[in-house]
Amino acid sequence: MDEKQEIQSLRRELEQANYEYYVLDNPSMSDYDFDHKLRRLEELEAAHPELVTPDSPTQRVGGKVADGFQEVRHRIPLESLQDVFSVEELEEFDQRMREALPEGVEYDVEPKVDGLSVALEYENGLFVRGATRGDGQVGEDVTENLRTIPSIPLRLPEALPALIVRGEVFMPKKSFERLNKERELRGESLFANPRNAAAGSLRQLDPKIAASRGLDIRVFNIQWAEGKTFQTHSETLEYLREQHFKVIPHDTCKSIAEAAERIQAMGEGREAYPFDIDGAVVKVNSLAERETLGSTAKFPRWAAAYKYPPEQKPSRVVDIVVQVGRTGVLTPKAVVEPVRLAGTTVTSATLHNQDFIAEKDIRIGDTVLVQKAGEIIPEIVEVLKEKRPEGTQPYHLPEQCPVCGAPVARDEDGAHIRCTGAECPAQRLRHLVHFASRDAMDIEGLGPAVVENLVGAGLVKGPGDLYHLNAEEVAQLERMGKKSAENLVAAIERSKGNDLSRLLFAFGIRQVGQKAGKVLAARFGTLDALMAASEEELTAVPDIGGITARSLLQWFQSPQSIHLIDTLREAGVNLESHEEPVGDQLAGKIFVLTGTLKRFTRDEAGAMIEAQGGKVSGSVSKKTSYVVAGEAAGSKLRKAQELGIPVLTEEEFLTMLGSRPDTDQL
Repeated sequence: MDEKQEIQSLRRELEQANYEYYVLDNPSMSDYDFDHKLRRLEELEAAHPELVTPDSPTQRVGGKVADGFQEVRHRIPLESLQDVFSVEELEEFDQRMREALPEGVEYDVEPKVDGLSVALEYENGLFVRGATRGDGQVGEDVTENLRTIPSIPLRLPEALPALIVRGEVFMPKKSFERLNKERELRGESLFANPRNAAAGSLRQLDPKIAASRGLDIRVFNIQWAEGKTFQTHSETLEYLREQHFKVIPHDTCKSIAEAAERIQAMGEGREAYPFDIDGAVVKVNSLAERETLGSTAKFPRWAAAYKYPPEQKPSRVVDIVVQVGRTGVLTPKAVVEPVRLAGTTVTSATLHNQDFIAEKDIRIGDTVLVQKAGEIIPEIVEVLKEKRPEGTQPYHLPEQCPVCGAPVARDEDGAHIRCTGAECPAQRLRHLVHFASRDAMDIEGLGPAVVENLVGAGLVKGPGDLYHLNAEEVAQLERMGKKSAENLVAAIERSKGNDLSRLLFAFGIRQVGQKAGKVLAARFGTLDALMAASEEELTAVPDIGGITARSLLQWFQSPQSIHLIDTLREAGVNLESHEEPVGDQLAGKIFVLTGTLKRFTRDEAGAMIEAQGGKVSGSVSKKTSYVVAGEAAGSKLRKAQELGIPVLTEEEFLTMLGSRPDTDQL
């Protein structure tokens, strides 16, 4: 077999494996074999780029980062649906249908996926373009991102001249939970719900980010088919299934009563779907009858979206328990007497935070209204205070972490209350991920997935344990070979020599970011000197206020923090600053950097200023002392001139620092 034939053979095998895995949920090829064959195909295509085709399995992930999304005018408008909110309104819809179709009408009923509607375009069986719904007439071209969704076929078994398919992109519940878990570990904001996560993922300019989000799709309509005719909607869905699409589950109903029963069953069983649903869609099944019925200016007359009403039921709060999240946030949860809501039995409801509890005055023993309206976690709507028993007391979150016993502290700028424990088991993963991150100890290869593997295998409980790992035991972890293990252990070893400023940031002390870490390390020189500093000595350091000083003192006095520092000291981690002590030549001076600097970057110039006690600002104001202007300086330079603020060239700036213009900086 020559290499061209091997490429074609591998593509067929991988396409079939993808279809079995992502569409049929019945894989016949192991992950190992799939990865091996895909790697071989990548090697062959790299050697023969002229043989690469857009439908190759290797093209699922990749593509260049877009500057923005181009507009796409839909060949067939992607219409929205008229909403109905009760069985009575559904019967009124049926009445209109039967008046227009006196011979009788048959319906197709589908769950309404809460996702992002898209149109997929195929030419001669090849996927050529995909676009968001937009306003129904014009959407955005998100072709490269849609290519990364494994359940979207890139080549169809039957090569029609033109086919346009409409579907709903969504983030499966499991993918949503995984994504938010990873974002929490990295300290990033969480997505509110799967729909927002799916929309944000599909509109990423970098396809690799979209590919990492685990998106899926269900198709539910043929917008245009050249060279093929159909009689009914259910027939089109069966055809789409044969073309290897993931098709929306649906039922054909002979009457509106039967459709209403199916809608109720879908609502009660909504937890079984991998996607969120916010209703059900009822469509006239006959395509000819749809033509007869036509559309209004806003939506087709032949379909309606039944929206499930939010359910509210009373229950009693039997207890309030507090969970500690991965970032140390204490989250209260009400344990309620079991109540049936939206197809599931609810036994708990989120209480969000102390402010939420106080605002609604929720107490143990209260009878409350519980609601689950399209949200994953039920919540308490209101307290039925007329049913409140005597003797109940207002509830307050504990002052110590329920997991590790460390003191808790309220965020200065929010409603969250956090555990301050440096070794709190609940925060173990978050602490480790932050400790290894680029701006902290910068341990290459130690991302969230590897940290979870290390913790799950019992190899690591805290940062100190990282420095006792060996390559042999790490190599035994899932997806971690010998070479990767050796590289990781080497990266951990290198991190021992990092400057104290990185370690201070890696500790994750409240209010101590990168800049504070650098300033403190430069001022005190060693960790021991910093730990011995008083509040007065700390607040004497530029940019260190009372809140930060007290946070530092509290953290260093904690037994958990002392133990963590001892383990790092024993492991040989550097506890001193490599930087020269901070001077005071520029103390009290505020600089603004603008334009293109030739001799150094803005970050390097900023470091030079801070090393002499000065500050760097991003905007010009009356408080600005100097503006350092490079080439093509714009509005900041003009504003400085208007305000009469001294403007320095690079040479003048270096002279101010006592350096010759030809001196190599940093």
